[in-house]
Formats: sequence, structure tokens, C-alpha cells
Amino acid sequence: MYEHHRAWTRQDFGAKTPSQVFREHVLTCVIDDAAGLEMRHKIGIENICWECDYPHSDSTWPSSPEQLARSLAGIPEDDVHLVTHGNAMRAFQLRSIDLLGRERCTVDALRAQAANVDVTLVSGQGGIPPSRSNEPVTMADAFNQLAAALKS
Repeated sequence: MYEHHRAWTRQDFGAKTPSQVFREHVLTCVIDDAAGLEMRHKIGIENICWECDYPHSDSTWPSSPEQLARSLAGIPEDDVHLVTHGNAMRAFQLRSIDLLGRERCTVDALRAQAANVDVTLVSGQGGIPPSRSNEPVTMADAFNQLAAALKS
């Protein structure tokens, strides 16, 4: 369609097609999407990252790993690694597995480190901060927590 319509729509990607530009510049996400995962090679397996979308209403949290495992059933391990962490590590230049070691980055290991975190679901709050805190969590709080975890 690009070749057919590019003249009158005045689109010009040079020698590249829109799909080539997409694969070079776009990182997509999948939360719980069997169709998206089935289409992974047409979309570009290197362009897909899993997310749980916490704290939004469509989040799979706190059972994200279990739901993700169901979504990834039957998908080859190399693709699972790319979607679950490899693509994000490449795109955002993350080195957490290199720094911490794979054994400290598993779901079980991370849950053990957060054993004191309350994961009780709260419904009907509509963005109101939990009653045990009057201050919203900021990105600075999240970065500080991550930095502290990486130091240990």
C-alpha cells in the first residue's frame, strides 16, 4: 500500500518501507495478548516487550508471572527470553542480570526479596492513595528503591 499511495500521501521513507522503519524505531508491549504473541514474527520479535501495566486497571498484578506463563505456553524459550526481558534490556541498556546474576532475577528470588511488601488488592480507590500513606509514590521513590536493591 505504501508503494501504491506514497506519491499522493507525500510519504517518503527513502529506500525503506514503513515496516522497516517500524522495526528499527518502535518497541511495542504486550500485557496478556495471545493474538499479539502469535503474530510476533510478523510484528518483529525484537520489537515486543512484556509489561504488567501496574498500577492501571488492566494490569495483571499481583499474579503477573502466572498469567504471563499461561500466555507464553508453547512459545520457544528464545522468544520467551526476548519478550520477557531481552528486548527491554537491549532497548534500555539494562544490565540487571549481568549485575545481579540470573538466579537473583527470577520471579521466586524477587518475590523473596519483597516478602514484606503488602500485595493486597484494593478496589474502588480510583487513584486515591492508600490510607496508610498520604503521599503518592513518585518516580524518584521507585528509582531510589531500585538503587537500594541493586546495592545489596
